[in-house]
Amino acid sequence: MLQTASAVSPRALKCLLQRRKPSPKELRELFEDLGATYIKFGQFIASSPSIFPKAYVDEFQLCLDQTPSLPFSKIKQIIEDDLAQPLDKVFAHIDEKALASASIAQVHAARLVTGEDVVVKVQKPGVQAILTTDMNAVYLFIRLFELILPNTDKDAVAGLVEEMYQSMIDECDFYKEAENLNQFREFLARSGNNYVIAPKPYPKASAARVLTMERLYGSALTNDMTKAGSGFDPANSLFNALNTWFASLTQCAFFHADLHSGNLLLLEDGRVGFIDFGMVGRIQPEAWQAIFSLFMAISEQNYELMAQSMISVGITRDTVDESALKKDIRNLFEGLNALDPQQVLENQQGDGITSLLSELGDIARNYGIRFPRAFTMLLKQFLYFDRYMELLAPGADIFQDDRVDFYLH
Repeated sequence: MLQTASAVSPRALKCLLQRRKPSPKELRELFEDLGATYIKFGQFIASSPSIFPKAYVDEFQLCLDQTPSLPFSKIKQIIEDDLAQPLDKVFAHIDEKALASASIAQVHAARLVTGEDVVVKVQKPGVQAILTTDMNAVYLFIRLFELILPNTDKDAVAGLVEEMYQSMIDECDFYKEAENLNQFREFLARSGNNYVIAPKPYPKASAARVLTMERLYGSALTNDMTKAGSGFDPANSLFNALNTWFASLTQCAFFHADLHSGNLLLLEDGRVGFIDFGMVGRIQPEAWQAIFSLFMAISEQNYELMAQSMISVGITRDTVDESALKKDIRNLFEGLNALDPQQVLENQQGDGITSLLSELGDIARNYGIRFPRAFTMLLKQFLYFDRYMELLAPGADIFQDDRVDFYLH
């Protein structure tokens, strides 16, 4: 706690001592100064419009996780130490230049001695220790979040911090990520799904800090270049990916919880590759039913169903006045309109739906309702798919299109 406090800018400390709400910019700059753990918390805020005020959600969109790559000499040492053998005993070749680098790991293209093209995900040194040490500052987070979420009780805020921390620790567990890959591949095989693929992990070339996976060749699903001369319609590939994700909510042990465009690859044969299974979510079927009802109610502007679903989805210790909640939701939508509801839901940049859900989150907090982490994770994927549909299938309605199967049966 003292180590973290010493790095906190005097201005931020002053906000805490004065119980003054820190400005969104002050908080973002503080998190970026404090490093990897705090950047991850900032990204959580950016992707949680149903939990945090819009001003903070918008500001933390600037909280990036692109970091300089480590020298290859260090990466080589980590791989050899973790696999307990020289590099050339496992890999015939490995590119020294990283394909990507983030706060937790960086990725290199390689070829196994057995001839398979792979990617090697290497965890940066000391990441887990840094995360654990930084969590000594949990008190600081609780105080900060109490300032920006004044209507949320202390237990709820502590629960948010615990959920975020657990999510980051899970991302550091490469054994768990390899198992996620295996389970998702089994789910695809069990359901006879030939439209989506996930990379095969190679256990003999993997360990605690090294994960070696089959390399999938493709481009981002939203890349317009895929529309020219591909021999298939990328929109169909999108619907296949969407339906696979919906099926995983009830037929797989988890769902992929970070399907930004870089984690959906459109392959040359029209299949879609799901990659990077470090962040996954789990949800009970009955909870998915309630969350789907909330999304459907938003689409239809059904205020009564929206109020009922918010109460059902959310966590609260209070008895909620459903009729008053319904009235507040109606006032919100009437204030947003004369916008066409589809304009709100289908805005290409996601600004409309993000703003709407931020407003709904504000209303929920006024009634002591806190949405669970699974809801936020699901919501983020809905926002992603909403944007992809606007790009590849303009005019399609995610709730009404016959090509979409929500697998609620």
